[in-house]
Amino acid sequence: MGRVYTFVNQKGGVGKTTSAISLGAYLGYYGQRVLLVDLDPQANATSSLGIDKRTVRSGIYETLLGLQPAGANILHNPRFKLSILPSSPALAGAEVELIEVARREYRLSQALQPLIERYDYILIDCPPSLGLLTINGIVAAHDGVIIPVQCEYLALEGLGQLMQTIQRVRTSIFPDLSVRGVILTMFDGRTRLALDVVNEVRRFFPTQVFQTIIPRSIRLAEAPSYGMPISVYAPESSAAKAYAALARELLQGDGLTIPVFDTQQGLA
Repeated sequence: MGRVYTFVNQKGGVGKTTSAISLGAYLGYYGQRVLLVDLDPQANATSSLGIDKRTVRSGIYETLLGLQPAGANILHNPRFKLSILPSSPALAGAEVELIEVARREYRLSQALQPLIERYDYILIDCPPSLGLLTINGIVAAHDGVIIPVQCEYLALEGLGQLMQTIQRVRTSIFPDLSVRGVILTMFDGRTRLALDVVNEVRRFFPTQVFQTIIPRSIRLAEAPSYGMPISVYAPESSAAKAYAALARELLQGDGLTIPVFDTQQGLA
């Protein structure tokens, strides 16, 4: 049975899409079958893997509307060791079109159910909002949500609102919803503020913050423009090594065996 994790944070620019892609690529490198679900109408995850979102003829939009099964819309990239259920600008209309649909919060969860046996990990990248698409992503997170938090002061302001939304979903829809972990991103160790944010987030989530911290990195910012995950674009960079370590930490926490080999070997 595959694990389903949803990356969620209503604040934009916190490294949510980058973390979903980078973590997914390294999980694939460690031998896991990984599906990335792009649930964002901006389709940044789709574009970051070199897919022109304007040419996507069928993807998550068609899946949510019940026009096609999810499996029919999946694209696979052997070099990146990732599969993706892509997004397109059409997804922007989905929230309106789903308003009158019964059990609309469960559309994604139901659509992904046939795929859980095909993949070891399904990673869902949500839009930077707390609308119906994000609620679908949270409800589909059978094994928990992953919250990326930028190591800057303003990133802390939305955590309370996000946790209220998660609690509402627990109360009304999904009682077993859990927080799998919090990823600290864009860390700059030269600043006192970054260290203060790390301490504050760990106080807010005393047992759920991943030990691996993702540094601020120019290479990481460049990778999407080349349509590659950091594991392929700059495998020797500090950010790549951090995401490789994060993948190992996640696998260990999930009780899975990690192959013993150089994490940078053969990725370029």
